[in-house]
Amino acid sequence: MPKQKTHSGAKKRFKVTGSGKVTHEQANRRHLMEVKSSKRTRKLMSDEVVSKADIKKVNRLLGR
Repeated sequence: MPKQKTHSGAKKRFKVTGSGKVTHEQANRRHLMEVKSSKRTRKLMSDEVVSKADIKKVNRLLGR
């Protein structure tokens, strides 16, 4: 049987940490920035852990 290929879109969007958690960038930081408060944009800078409901799906796409 051939090897499973990693999903190209998923590998660009998700990152696995050293402890094995999967993180992703937060949305709403691309445009219309003048409307959003500085506090809000600073909070959106940090990566977030993938939710428990989606972790199985994401792991399958990443070939884990």
